[in-house]
Amino acid sequence: MRILVVLFSFLLVLGPPSKGAAQRQVPILIYHSIDEFTGSGSKALYVTPANFEKQMAYLKDNGYTLLTFEQWNNIDKVNKPIFITVDDGYKNNLNVLKVFQKLKDSRFKPAATLFVISDFIGRSNRLSKSELKILADSGFFSIQSHTATHPDLRKITDYDYELGKSKEKIERITGKPVIALAYPYGDFNNRVIDETKKYYRFAVTTTPGPYVKKGVPNELYLLPRIYVKYSTTLEEFAEAIKPK
Repeated sequence: MRILVVLFSFLLVLGPPSKGAAQRQVPILIYHSIDEFTGSGSKALYVTPANFEKQMAYLKDNGYTLLTFEQWNNIDKVNKPIFITVDDGYKNNLNVLKVFQKLKDSRFKPAATLFVISDFIGRSNRLSKSELKILADSGFFSIQSHTATHPDLRKITDYDYELGKSKEKIERITGKPVIALAYPYGDFNNRVIDETKKYYRFAVTTTPGPYVKKGVPNELYLLPRIYVKYSTTLEEFAEAIKPK
């Protein structure tokens, strides 16, 4: 009995397990166009190259580790894990490469995931096959799928084309596995998740917030993301990725 009392007293001194340690928050950021806004499209979906560089420099200066989905198992092994994702495959995403090349050094290795729409590859404002290959071979980028034609996946029947064929096309271009999907518009339901699981290991939504492991079913197909917008200040950026 005395041993039990001593043990109980010791546990009271230690206190309960750290909630922060058990529930590490991993921000997954979502970008679209990295360019100056000239009046075409939604201004909110643009981030200027200068602001993007400031945001990446903030990550560098504050000890963040940029990961791609191939490195998912490292989120509990590295300091301040964070994911940079860029949707739609616009040609102006080449500006990301310029920023990464500028900021890379011996202690900071930038990385980002580009979610491209496979049937849009090569359009005038989209990345070409050769550009995607250059990005994939640069060591900075993981090229993943945003479906074949960017439909609302809740309203289609040909999942093999949108999910399977887009995956195959991108893999032929980059020569590397495609393991992650970005749901168009962030829309999904149980059927969409079930179909996605046939082709991919991960799927990202537009549900706001950081990823926190909870052990719920289909957790890796419900990954939340944090929008970075044209109007996002560096202070707001820092606040958005700070553990809550």
